[in-house]
Amino acid sequence: MRARIVLHGSFASTGSGHGTDLALVSGLIGMHPDDERIPQALELAKEAGMRLEFAEQDLGDVHPNTAQFELVDAQQRAMCIRGSSLGGGDVVVTQIDHFDVELTGELPVLVVGHQDRPGEIAAVTGLLAEGGVNIASMQVSRERRGANALMLIETDVEVDPLTAERIAEQPGITSVRRVAAV
Repeated sequence: MRARIVLHGSFASTGSGHGTDLALVSGLIGMHPDDERIPQALELAKEAGMRLEFAEQDLGDVHPNTAQFELVDAQQRAMCIRGSSLGGGDVVVTQIDHFDVELTGELPVLVVGHQDRPGEIAAVTGLLAEGGVNIASMQVSRERRGANALMLIETDVEVDPLTAERIAEQPGITSVRRVAAV
């Protein structure tokens, strides 16, 4: 996996001096905020085969504590995620790829890329219902009519791998990612 982490505003100013790099990488590799190994996050990421790159960039009119993750996995699938640290342990994800979103991480979320066409949302929500998954909230965005679209589905419980796989097999679905609550 490759991760390019772009730091904006005060994140760019403080960077490694305040442990911002360690905090971001520890989250990226699945550590919890109370994990005693956070000081070793960079080394642990490298041991896990992750290639890291840090950059500073003005991301425009966004919160001063903003970072952007440009990720590429082992299958060469790319994803770009932008989010901000609001203080007191609160975070908000504000962009996934080029779609504006608002996610706090308080609930599990299913991120579904799809083609914008009739029935896509109904097929996904129907499979979630069959899997016993209750939807807490849902955001749907599209590039334009008939183009690429994104569903963000916050759920009361994590979506099980079989249900996620069934969703991924649906015509018009381009990607499915399960994200645990933080």
